[in-house]
Amino acid sequence: MEPVSDILLSWFAREGRDLPWRRTRDPYRIWLSEVILQQTRVAQGLEYYLRFTERFPDIAALAAAPEDEVLKLCKIVPSVAEQAG
Repeated sequence: MEPVSDILLSWFAREGRDLPWRRTRDPYRIWLSEVILQQTRVAQGLEYYLRFTERFPDIAALAAAPEDEVLKLCKIVPSVAEQAG
């Protein structure tokens, strides 16, 4: 019998989505994706992630940004509850 880990890895190789946070080892971008995906679905989160990382490409840019600008950008992420209607 094939080990479960091999089955899962095989499935992921076939079915896994190509998402930008899977192609990076940057802790900031991985953390950002985790925060976003706790708030919304992948389809909406991907668009937001790309916009956010374009504006704040690294933790230094985020830290240097005015708080109101960051908060304004954060408000556009629809929550899972809002998406459910």
